[in-house]
Amino acid sequence: MIQQMIVQNVLHRPIRTALTVLAVAIEVMLVITVVGLTTGLVTDSAKRVEGIGADIMVQPPSASVLMAFSGAPMPIRLGDKLAEMKYVKAVTPVLLQFNSTNGLDIIYGIDPESYKKVSGGFVFHSGHDLEQADDILVDDVYARGKNINTGQYLHILDHDFHVAGVVEHGKGARLFVLLATLQDLAGAHDKASVFYIKCERPDDTDTVMDEIKSLLPRYEIRPLKDFISLMTSSSLPGLQAFINTMIGLAVAIGFLVIFLSMYTTIIERTREIGVLKSLGASKAYIIRVILSETTLLCVAGTIVGIVLSYSARAMFLHLFPTLTILITYEWILRAAGIAIFGGLIGSSYPAWIASRKDPVEALAYE
Repeated sequence: MIQQMIVQNVLHRPIRTALTVLAVAIEVMLVITVVGLTTGLVTDSAKRVEGIGADIMVQPPSASVLMAFSGAPMPIRLGDKLAEMKYVKAVTPVLLQFNSTNGLDIIYGIDPESYKKVSGGFVFHSGHDLEQADDILVDDVYARGKNINTGQYLHILDHDFHVAGVVEHGKGARLFVLLATLQDLAGAHDKASVFYIKCERPDDTDTVMDEIKSLLPRYEIRPLKDFISLMTSSSLPGLQAFINTMIGLAVAIGFLVIFLSMYTTIIERTREIGVLKSLGASKAYIIRVILSETTLLCVAGTIVGIVLSYSARAMFLHLFPTLTILITYEWILRAAGIAIFGGLIGSSYPAWIASRKDPVEALAYE
């Protein structure tokens, strides 16, 4: 009987119910989409860096593991010293340049010969390797998303590049140009952002890292086999704070909407509450009814929010094909829990007010 009454109460005010459900849905979508976007970008970037095949990554002092913000402060001649170390098979310098013209992408400036020794070389879908100063390689994901083919021209960094080839994704970046060309464009002559090192054997990684630390004590030396574990929200400056802020904003939205909705509902249903109490309904029963209505609204909002999250992901991927938005069941459940928790907190005070109404005064309410 109580379930039927709860459903009828929710359906009795369809516009208010729809707006409340939509607000909860936006709360859920905000959590799932923001976390999915940040997690997807970080995970995809980490997988592509691991896909290079190097054993060690050397960055300048205090460099972020999020390499797009590393700059290019290292002299290129450090690569010669690293190559002379025992157990080092190959070293390749890479210059990183962030590109926001056609999306959120990092461009790698590479030396093709040394990059091939470290990574094993590209798998070409079409075209050839970098040969001319204006050549650029794009991976298949970027080419498919931007509808780019070999032989076309790509305007990036205020420069027209000739697409020399389309390569298999997963070798660090999505865009590759000659190191010297990117150095000229970035004004970073004889500079590099990172050195990738290939050891003679994977077992030599720790030994080589110790030697590099002795040579470059203040530099960041990281093993690439654990790179994905390093690329977490807690290890990236400000990312966890950003996620927490967005979740807090989502909870605030859900709390305020549920609070206002249930508070005005209590005021409108004063006589109804009086009737229930005059028939013997206890305070606990009134609170249970109000909280059950809130839970129903939050569950409906969560379902709509999940649908909106997948729709938002499809829209983002259509507009920015190279983005990675990772929606996981874990965060779907978390978002649902956050929405329901925020809703119950928001309806607690109105429920308490309803339970304390005097039946005589409530029945006399006009």
